[in-house]
Amino acid sequence: MHPEILMQEGYTSVAVDASPVRELFPGIRVRPLWRGPTGAHANVLEMDAGTTWPHRDVHEPGPEEAYVVAGTFNDGARDYPPGTFLHAPAGSWHVPSTATGCTLFVFYPEG
Repeated sequence: MHPEILMQEGYTSVAVDASPVRELFPGIRVRPLWRGPTGAHANVLEMDAGTTWPHRDVHEPGPEEAYVVAGTFNDGARDYPPGTFLHAPAGSWHVPSTATGCTLFVFYPEG
């Protein structure tokens, strides 16, 4: 093991289960993992089976990037199985839902 790696400025880690959970909407939870000095941030989003975002999720001020970790995610148009990466450009939108439940890693490179 190289302990000098962990001593590098800005190098962080967090266990998803140790991250505080906040309910955004009934059955939809977010766990913040990291936030950078310019607003970029990473979260884990958990959606219970049968849940739907209550309105359009507009990607502002920048893009949204998501990786489907588990379950099947639907963006309002199609299903995405585990292992799928999605890039939604700034200004685009979708209406997230899931029939089965899903877990996403979500990254906002511009905040």
